[in-house]
Amino acid sequence: MFLANSRYSNVAVVETTTSTGERVTALKLRRLTPVAGTPHVVEEGDRLDLYAHAAGDATQFWHVADANTALDGRTLVATPGGTLDLPER
Repeated sequence: MFLANSRYSNVAVVETTTSTGERVTALKLRRLTPVAGTPHVVEEGDRLDLYAHAAGDATQFWHVADANTALDGRTLVATPGGTLDLPER
């Protein structure tokens, strides 16, 4: 269902019934384990894929989001002057 390098590649798929009786397939909630990171001050124009590229692979941008427990990584770089943790690998 997902590419091998996707953060969802090993997440269990579950079937459930909505309040209206419709059967749906969904991904089980991923539990994030704490990750050590280096604090970084966000600057204008920063992007998670650029951080990941600097660490070796831009497609692994989701590691930055996971290290900061963000569902939408764009929120991490939305405000210049804010801080986020860059995971250590």
